[in-house]
Amino acid sequence: MTYTHDIIVLGAGSAGLTAAGGCAMLGLNAALVERGEMGGDCLNTGCVPSKAIIAAAHRAHDMRTADKYGIKGTKPTVNFQSVHDHIHAAIATIAPEDSQERFEEMGVDVIRGNASFAGPKSITVALNDGGTCEISAPRIVIATGSRPFVPPIQGIENVPFMTNEDIWNLTELPEHLIVLGGGPIGMEMAQSFKRLGSDVTVATVGRPFPKDDDEAAEIVIERLRSEGIVINKNARAQSVRMEDKTIILTTDSGEEITGSHLLIATGREVNFDGLNLEKAGVKYGKAGIEVDARRRTNQKHIYAIGDCRPGPHFTHASGYEGSNIVLEVAFGLPTKVNYKALPWVTYVDPELAQVGLTEKAAREKYGDKITVWREDFSHNDRAITELETTGFVKIVKKGGKVIGATIVGAHAGDMLLPWSMAIAGKSNTFGMASLIVPYPNRAEHSKAAAFASDEAKVFNKWTKGWAAFLAKLRR
Repeated sequence: MTYTHDIIVLGAGSAGLTAAGGCAMLGLNAALVERGEMGGDCLNTGCVPSKAIIAAAHRAHDMRTADKYGIKGTKPTVNFQSVHDHIHAAIATIAPEDSQERFEEMGVDVIRGNASFAGPKSITVALNDGGTCEISAPRIVIATGSRPFVPPIQGIENVPFMTNEDIWNLTELPEHLIVLGGGPIGMEMAQSFKRLGSDVTVATVGRPFPKDDDEAAEIVIERLRSEGIVINKNARAQSVRMEDKTIILTTDSGEEITGSHLLIATGREVNFDGLNLEKAGVKYGKAGIEVDARRRTNQKHIYAIGDCRPGPHFTHASGYEGSNIVLEVAFGLPTKVNYKALPWVTYVDPELAQVGLTEKAAREKYGDKITVWREDFSHNDRAITELETTGFVKIVKKGGKVIGATIVGAHAGDMLLPWSMAIAGKSNTFGMASLIVPYPNRAEHSKAAAFASDEAKVFNKWTKGWAAFLAKLRR
């Protein structure tokens, strides 16, 4: 069979961009197919806009609470149109990094349209501007991401609701925001809109932040409630209706929660509609495309990375798996995922950060073999001077080995890097460059500097020659 490319990547989010860009930089003929915006969910509707509104909300909160520093506090006047503009300016500033033009300069053949499998090694693309094209390759990577999950609530089809995909279109501040869901997206938005001036009620099943350390989560929940956010922990939504301009959410206990706007933040679902996976013989289920530790599907030349497969749904996990694809395809190195040092951060205030096992997970796995060490920020001089003493650093060890770290407090996410290194056992610059760093985070810059110092060892004529040799063998 004559192939048009060495590798085809479906999806231009974090996973796909990393895979396609890395292979192209090593001289492979890479095709990248994307039907929507370059940069995927993270840039356009996820990490970037959410952190932009969080930043605005922080400034409003600082104005209200300045009295504790000897500065007269004041109620901020929020121009939500300007907040909207700030959010979209952040997206526009970062967008060139993920743009079609940039990746074409790297040597990627960027094709805009809807992809579907025509066979195990061939793709048909219905082009956005009309027409179709056929492409083929010995290696294909599915990186089509995920989308918001909307639960089957009675009446939901008759009520205007928002998800993380369209909440950024608001130009007026909601009077009363109902947030359905207690995960990271829901809780970050709950605090942000409350600080900007909305009334906020959260309806969730069980405790918010369900994956995080119990002690750390309770500290954050207490802070959110102290700021005036109403949190209903046992509120499973049964139905929703609209009366005049009021949204009424009814829970399974019969409680009615009323508000002006509804944000559904109940998790994500896989996004591979229209791919025609059956024609490729790729197995999948409700949780996503079935993969092994190398992210190969049952068709070993087809990979599935990022949110479209079962596993962690984080931008940094997707980028990591994209890097693994470069090692697999360009260098021929079998590369299994290793998430023992997987970090995540919820950017509420105080921040909630985790890498490796939580205390609860470690006890369930190792029992009495673990030891736990905790240091409160109330004993930290910098925290005391900044009046940011809420929270702690907790490390979990098995023998002399760190297996988990929890940090709750100001700038917690930026403090994870050394604990990631301790868990992964990587201390040189090459090791630091290969770590999974939570996104978006200032610690990424340390990783970037480490990678830059070794970049010439990765992208040079010898590595490109080896990648070209392997590509010829597959054709």
